[in-house]
Amino acid sequence: MFTKKTALATFCLAGMSLQSLAQAPNAPIKLYLDARQASQKMLHGRLILPVKPGDLTLLYPKWIPGEHGPTGPILNLTGLKLTANGKMIPWERDPVEMFAVRCKVPAGAAEIVATYDFLYSGNTDGFSSGASATSQLAVISWNQALLYPGGNKSDDLKYEAHLMLPEGWKYGTALQTTTESAEGIAFKPVSLTTLVDSPVAAGVHFRKIPIGDDDGKKHEIDLIGDSEASLGMPDGMIASYKQLVKETGVLFGARHYGQYKFLFTLSDHVASFGLEHHESSDDRVGEKTFTDESKRKNSASLLPHEFFHSWNGKYRRPAGLATSSYDQPMKGELLWVYEGLTDYYGEVLASRCGLYTPADIRERFASVASDMENAVGRKWRPLADTAVAAQLLYSAPREWQAVRRGTDFYSEGDLLWLEVDTIIRQKTEGKSSLDDFCRAFHGGKNSLPLVKSYVLNDIVTDLNRIAPYDWSGFFKSRVYDVNPHAPLGGIENSGWKLVFNEIPNEYDKSGEDSNKSASFITTLGFSVSENGNVSDLLPGSPAALAGVSPGQKVIAVNGKKYSAEGMKDAVTAAKTPSVNIEVLAEDGDNYRTFKLDYHGGLRYPHLERDTSKPDLLTEIMKAHAKR
Repeated sequence: MFTKKTALATFCLAGMSLQSLAQAPNAPIKLYLDARQASQKMLHGRLILPVKPGDLTLLYPKWIPGEHGPTGPILNLTGLKLTANGKMIPWERDPVEMFAVRCKVPAGAAEIVATYDFLYSGNTDGFSSGASATSQLAVISWNQALLYPGGNKSDDLKYEAHLMLPEGWKYGTALQTTTESAEGIAFKPVSLTTLVDSPVAAGVHFRKIPIGDDDGKKHEIDLIGDSEASLGMPDGMIASYKQLVKETGVLFGARHYGQYKFLFTLSDHVASFGLEHHESSDDRVGEKTFTDESKRKNSASLLPHEFFHSWNGKYRRPAGLATSSYDQPMKGELLWVYEGLTDYYGEVLASRCGLYTPADIRERFASVASDMENAVGRKWRPLADTAVAAQLLYSAPREWQAVRRGTDFYSEGDLLWLEVDTIIRQKTEGKSSLDDFCRAFHGGKNSLPLVKSYVLNDIVTDLNRIAPYDWSGFFKSRVYDVNPHAPLGGIENSGWKLVFNEIPNEYDKSGEDSNKSASFITTLGFSVSENGNVSDLLPGSPAALAGVSPGQKVIAVNGKKYSAEGMKDAVTAAKTPSVNIEVLAEDGDNYRTFKLDYHGGLRYPHLERDTSKPDLLTEIMKAHAKR
């Protein structure tokens, strides 16, 4: 029978005894992680730490890089026991810093052994602390299953990690393997920084796809899915990812990693997101993404976005996010550069490598422009504050998002940096572009992973080297001042304008189909999630004036059971001035009827060509590397 005790007893590589694992003071911390019960949502950990007698503080990683907040899932670390010389050592949690435990190392002890369990969440919301394991796969984020001695920089701590996987599972990671046998996988000792930056994706169904070398640096996609069928990435998509490698080579002219792996998970039962790492990315989408066109289109920019982060975010990093250990609070003021510029180039690179068509990208920018214009919270909250408050906004509820503003530095970053791009092109008469800034700021010379921090003045200085302009004033007005309207200058400078008509926006449609949601923000002033639950509301809109509010559930429209198509039919019918839209909603234990006075018909955002100006948008999005 499998037990935690037998797992820990057998998990000593090549039959090493506990005595032979005694550590010298400068030796690596040894981490043994048993993931054989990952399908049951449990990992078993064992740490052997070289110590000296006296007081010791052990920390659980709290502020997680790329998640920009104190998201370490401390509640899921359980069963912690500390021993020295075979005897239990009592510990206590710090009453203020809950991610710290303190103990006293007894005289004569040269090491402490910590054993514990990590419990995977079943909640598919959130980032890496969300659901990360099914019966067929698991994504292992090392920060979730270790402790580290306080008072140290993560760069200065060395870990020797060992991992046991369920029988038959294969894996992908940027870590280098030293040995692999029935007793487990041993990885080359690395700094704590590198270990936390190098997750492992493993599963029954695994496929490795090479996508090109550049200056001797290998790139591959490691697919892990809940079924063998989920791994069927089409040849055309593979060709696009090979082009992505070429496009980044042309864009930056340098790479700051030894190799790069996209850890690409396809499952409906884990959290869906992308998380950047220096030599890999943790990318998660639905199981049928490769066969469902709506899901494919909805996630087309995911891998380009996370790949761009290897340069912008990992190599060049805002000083407030370049912390030296995981107990140091992060300051997110420049996330509009870290994430905003990355989001813009996620769209650009997805277009240049063929994952988006020119029509796709126009629909995407029209959607973003409409969403940001309808983010009425912009009337009181500047974009910069959405970055400063990111650690709060990431977990904010969907209700009232338009009034509150969400993590708008992503989407509004698309508009902001498009405007920067067009200004550079105009000021230099087409001789330079934002690409030149990226090459100068993020490129440099090839290197292994390292961090070069920056402040806003560094951005302004390098932009001025490319195209002299009042960049300080520009960013003040767009980012730090309250702006009641979305920044549409980039769309207009690029030869297009935002219009609305009754033709559905294809990008929005793919998102709604994929997420089983529907938005009537541009007409009635509210949106609904799956099953008709009202998720957002615009104050002063027809829905708000009628009494609709977030938290209600739409049951029927004009006497018929609610459906998104039925609501659209009702909006179209109400173009007749004498016809109103009647909505029946469940409001707690009550049912309420609302009459919405709206007669403007369906309105969907699109970009329309302004022939009086050059088409810079198409120029920006076209391939720059030979196919």
